[in-house]
Amino acid sequence: MSEHYWCHGPSCHTYTTQDRVRGTKGSKVLRTRKIKINNNGYPCGLYKYFCSNSCYNNFADKHAEQIIKIEPRHEPLETPIDDPKKETESTHWGTYTRTVINKIDTSNNVG
Repeated sequence: MSEHYWCHGPSCHTYTTQDRVRGTKGSKVLRTRKIKINNNGYPCGLYKYFCSNSCYNNFADKHAEQIIKIEPRHEPLETPIDDPKKETESTHWGTYTRTVINKIDTSNNVG
């Protein structure tokens, strides 16, 4: 396995920062950032493939249609909850109402 990945951001090589400048005098280029991977597997998740949120967002914007085709959703997902309860609380700034929503744990159901 390689010791690094190259950032997958489609515009990473266009950002004008000093760490992207490479080459010899007279033939300089802006290069995509290299993302180092150490023995612990860090970075992980999307930061294994993208050097910043900006590069990730650019990639997602460019490839959104193809990403959605991997796992299209034709129905909404739902999480069972108890009936929401309204609790009125009072502080020295005044009284306010907050709604408490509790998820129902269905992972332990046998059947």
